[in-house]
Amino acid sequence: MKGGTMYSFEPNEEQQMLIDAVSRYAINDLREAAEEAEEHAKFPDGLVEKGWEMGVLQASIPEKYGGFGDYSSVTGALAAEELAYGDLPATLAVLTPNLFVLPILLAGSEAQKEKFIPPVIEMEWKAYTAALIEPVFNFDPTELKTSAVADGDDFVISGKKTYVPYAKDAKMMIVYANVDGVTQGFIVPGDAEGLTVSEEENKLMSMHALPQYDIELEGVRVPAENRLEGDFGAVLAASHVALAALAVGVA
Repeated sequence: MKGGTMYSFEPNEEQQMLIDAVSRYAINDLREAAEEAEEHAKFPDGLVEKGWEMGVLQASIPEKYGGFGDYSSVTGALAAEELAYGDLPATLAVLTPNLFVLPILLAGSEAQKEKFIPPVIEMEWKAYTAALIEPVFNFDPTELKTSAVADGDDFVISGKKTYVPYAKDAKMMIVYANVDGVTQGFIVPGDAEGLTVSEEENKLMSMHALPQYDIELEGVRVPAENRLEGDFGAVLAASHVALAALAVGVA
């Protein structure tokens, strides 16, 4: 367009190499395992770890935080689409640590990025997750019932969340809460006092292999330095792109 800016969504050489590898994994591993995983409500040993080792997340993380690339919604969307073509539940399992890392990358402070991102993106898959959805009718991520109230040098979080992947084994999670009418994320240890994870997994139809839980936060106290002070809108926009890519892959 004359006078405008044209954006290319064609992958470059490095992106194409990653996408080709992801596509082979999706077809040869995820698709082959999908039916059995759903039937037995469990992924085969090593399936998720193999997907993680391809470095989809690491390719979007700058070197100074332990990755080997730069954040690119195009790379993430193309990889998510290919993975979802193989099997959606397994894709969500492989990408669960993204729910923790990318919000910190997009909305966290420099200190938070340096402290919390490197341990997650090592070659071994670990359970880091996020809790956004609430068990309410007509859920709206910009009008959360879960609250975070400032108390001295801390914030005190109270509320309920649902469909939290890998919550039972999570080392840390980002919990989204309402702070004076604004949605903000908080980095919360998985073993924080006052954080309760349901015993029974909350399963969605055709997602039986993906561990999902309800959690309740009763006066969970976290230091103010664990609050993501950046724009939640950027995090929400990135999630919309990812969800759209997953939908295309499934279709």
